[in-house]
Amino acid sequence: MAEINLGALRRNVARMRAIVGPKVAIYGVVKADAYGHGAVAVAGVLAPMVDALAVSLVEEGLELRGAGITCPILVLGAYYGHTHSEVLEEGLTPVVYDVGELQRFGAAPRRRRPKRGQSEAAGRLQQRWPVHVKIDTGMNRLGIQPEALPGFLELAARYPHLELTGMCTHFASADLRRPGATREQIARFERCLVAAADRGLVPDVVHAANSAAAVRFPEARYRAIRPGLALYGAMPSAVVARPELEPVLALRTKVMALHEVAAGQGVSYGGLWRPARKAHVATLPIGYADGYPRHIRGAEVLIRGRRASVVGAVCMDMMMIDVSRVPGASVGDTVTLIGRDDGAAITIDQVARWADTASYEILCGISKRVPRIYRTCQPDARP
Repeated sequence: MAEINLGALRRNVARMRAIVGPKVAIYGVVKADAYGHGAVAVAGVLAPMVDALAVSLVEEGLELRGAGITCPILVLGAYYGHTHSEVLEEGLTPVVYDVGELQRFGAAPRRRRPKRGQSEAAGRLQQRWPVHVKIDTGMNRLGIQPEALPGFLELAARYPHLELTGMCTHFASADLRRPGATREQIARFERCLVAAADRGLVPDVVHAANSAAAVRFPEARYRAIRPGLALYGAMPSAVVARPELEPVLALRTKVMALHEVAAGQGVSYGGLWRPARKAHVATLPIGYADGYPRHIRGAEVLIRGRRASVVGAVCMDMMMIDVSRVPGASVGDTVTLIGRDDGAAITIDQVARWADTASYEILCGISKRVPRIYRTCQPDARP
């Protein structure tokens, strides 16, 4: 099961506010099921604490609206398909990244569903629809090229019902040791802001900083930041590590079987691990279908406060650990794959290193079939 410490989540929001100051808005990123933590539950906690939420997909925003989340929701991923009217009707704020999408929003039926107690006619009287424009300053993924911005703004002026309330960009290298690439992106973005102002556009919200940039580049905080990973107690690299942030998620399971393995006998598919002497091996009911990486090497878990090695290939539904040096290891014992146990800790960054991947991938990969248990009053969970 995945234990979600909502107290740690709240404290991480407060710590991010302390870092950026009270004048900078926080757009809490809850895309990818809140990085594997459960989007609806996490959004319910974040909504009263942040200025807006941010998702990647329209479907993610609609899920939150369906769950009763009423705060502003920004759609970052910007793939809209045929949902333009629905985005506007549900009060989602779209990020527009090219002329075609601007035109499609401009041509979408302009109708907001009437609120409870509101007449059908009143529901049609939506005057202005907020839209944010994304500038590509060097990520080369999505966004208006800086030289195309004047033409984009001229076209936007033809749709008076669309209001460009925000401008944004995304940094490609804010967590890398050398800051030069990010500073170049900031400079390009600044020139775009000046160009927009010269044409009469001074957006209400300017945002560029992800978790790494928010803590490392104060000049990139503008009017709002978009922290994601930081809210969940992790950072994308040691360059931007913040030890005051608490891990929000712990991943635990229980021993389902114990058996002896003779020296030289193979364990799991392919016999990739063979003990040099007789070993005691525990089988756990969790595998790569649950999100624990199949290709992980050199990994450890915690059982009875001690470290035990993951051995053999991780299976779809199970994995094995060597408990030869864990006195009294028994069926039913709790095993911690991520989190704390009796003063010891396995961090999400350690698991990511063992799997040669990013902590984002580990968190987002924890599948829906892993039960989420939400704790509201847990103390400080930092390792």
